[in-house]
Amino acid sequence: MKPKLKNSPYFHIGMTAFSVLSGCILFYVLLQHLNVVLYGLGVITKILNPFLWGFVISYLLLPMTRTFEYDLLAPIFRKATKREVPKGGAPRVIAIAMALVVACVMIFILFRLLLPTVYESIQSIFVNYSTYLNNTVDFINGLFEDYPELGKEVESWTRSMSAELESWIRERLLPGIGGLLSDVTGMLVNLTSGVYKVLQFVLNIFIGVVISCYVLYNRDRFAATWKRILYAVFGIHRSEFIQRIIRFADDAFMGFLIGKIIDSTIIGILTYICCEILDMPYPAFIAIIVGVTNIIPIFGPFIGAIPCAIIILMVSPVKCLPFMVMIFLIQQIDGNIIGPKILGNSVGINGFWIMFAIIVMGDLFGVGGMIIGVPLVVVLSAGVDALINLGLKKRGLCTEAALYLDMDHMDETTGFPVPKVGETDGNNANKLTESGE
Repeated sequence: MKPKLKNSPYFHIGMTAFSVLSGCILFYVLLQHLNVVLYGLGVITKILNPFLWGFVISYLLLPMTRTFEYDLLAPIFRKATKREVPKGGAPRVIAIAMALVVACVMIFILFRLLLPTVYESIQSIFVNYSTYLNNTVDFINGLFEDYPELGKEVESWTRSMSAELESWIRERLLPGIGGLLSDVTGMLVNLTSGVYKVLQFVLNIFIGVVISCYVLYNRDRFAATWKRILYAVFGIHRSEFIQRIIRFADDAFMGFLIGKIIDSTIIGILTYICCEILDMPYPAFIAIIVGVTNIIPIFGPFIGAIPCAIIILMVSPVKCLPFMVMIFLIQQIDGNIIGPKILGNSVGINGFWIMFAIIVMGDLFGVGGMIIGVPLVVVLSAGVDALINLGLKKRGLCTEAALYLDMDHMDETTGFPVPKVGETDGNNANKLTESGE
């Protein structure tokens, strides 16, 4: 009896060669028509934009919805009905409505408190900029009273820079704004385009909110469908591994973002109180800048402190140094007390990779990339670490990372690292002794 074609090794070799050749041809065609592909992806993204907003909103509201449903409403309905409350139904609907109301109220209060303060501060700085520049020039000149020749050079340079800045603002910036406003046709075009974009954005947000309500209410069904697909495609062990990775990623992202928001809020309030005590100019505006930029890890405090220091230097140069000392002390309190208490172990990776994530993601995606870069690297680092441990376990080797710090060679019998002679610390020696199974 002739063997079936599908069982022939030549059939599998031929199918593999055909798949590789087809993939190469498809990749070449995509490269040749890259502009068309990118345009198509842009159109698809634009169409799916409301759904993306819906998934983002539902993800952000999910912790609050769970708290309202399971911790607040479910016990109330259980006492009222004298029976166990099933998932969904009235408690879930009310919980989703409460989460949306709370989110809208928080956003309204945030904008209601921040926007007027920011606008008034920027307007005041713009109106009084010439006075502030003169204050800065006078302060710098006063520092060189004992060195007249150097003082004259610095005075000439500072006044030249001040005159150039003032000339640029008066001759280019303001006339440019005036010309833009006086150009009726351009204004109408920009206004029409702007209104259309705003309306489109509002419509996408509205549809996204509606979609998020459906996602939040039917999240159990979506999760069940996702698990069925996962187990059908990958089997039991791989599906469990994928689900552990997803749960870890969710905890890392949500824990980091919520923790950073709480931490930055505390730092903003603390900065405002200290600025009021030290009688700093524009305390609310400075606190907002420091608090918002503090969300960005490592570089955030510097990004916020530098423009604030420049503003204080222009308004009251004498208070610039006390402000820098104040920011330094606040950041030390944040880094050693507040941050670790709130964030815990959500960021447990090397500082080099944190900087790498912030620089690369910030360059690719701006401020948003700088914020999500750290939890993303945490997830990737955990995934790589899990794969490394899996490979070590398959080979019967030790997975304890600390034992590899002073490793000289691997003991083939025990599968444990042997430390270097004379360089073994007490901790590694104890671990090696305890682990010698």
